[in-house]
Amino acid sequence: MNAPVPEPVEGAWLVVIDPQNIFAAPDSEWGSPFFAEVMPRIRALADAFGERVLVTRWMPTADRSTSWGEYFAAWPFADQPPTDPLFELVPAARELSQHPALDLPTFGKWGPELESIVGHGGRFVLAGVSTDCCVLSTALAAADAGARVTVATDACAGSTAENHAAAVHVMGLYPPQITLATTAEVLAAR
Repeated sequence: MNAPVPEPVEGAWLVVIDPQNIFAAPDSEWGSPFFAEVMPRIRALADAFGERVLVTRWMPTADRSTSWGEYFAAWPFADQPPTDPLFELVPAARELSQHPALDLPTFGKWGPELESIVGHGGRFVLAGVSTDCCVLSTALAAADAGARVTVATDACAGSTAENHAAAVHVMGLYPPQITLATTAEVLAAR
């Protein structure tokens, strides 16, 4: 770890990135082989954060006239209507939050919608999937905007073990804006 776990701050949120079938199912082209392993840690974090849990979903609603058009051409299995079961939350994630899921057509979930919830310069913990795409994209954009981010590294699932480690390494280059911690360390700081 590059920096100590931040002191607990009243009002911190847990943001669970994209716990959806498309990223969790073993037969999905984007399924993480580690998703089932991290879900109990995500649940433990959600229990500790109580009402301050937000779940996000990646939705295939991006403008196809942009580079997303080429992206969906490369991944045609994901070019489905937003109502497709691929994009539903996995059963274990449906009760993590009392708030509606934040649905966005972007890898990174940081933006005005998330900032309005966690606050300008706010503090939040990230967990979810995929470490090497949506978690990484969210963490870097949030840090750049001045948010205080802790990544619960063992509550994130990468596309491969190597890609997870690479993404964690990159996020670890951004202290003190991004702090790396285990689930146990986050829970101990609550």
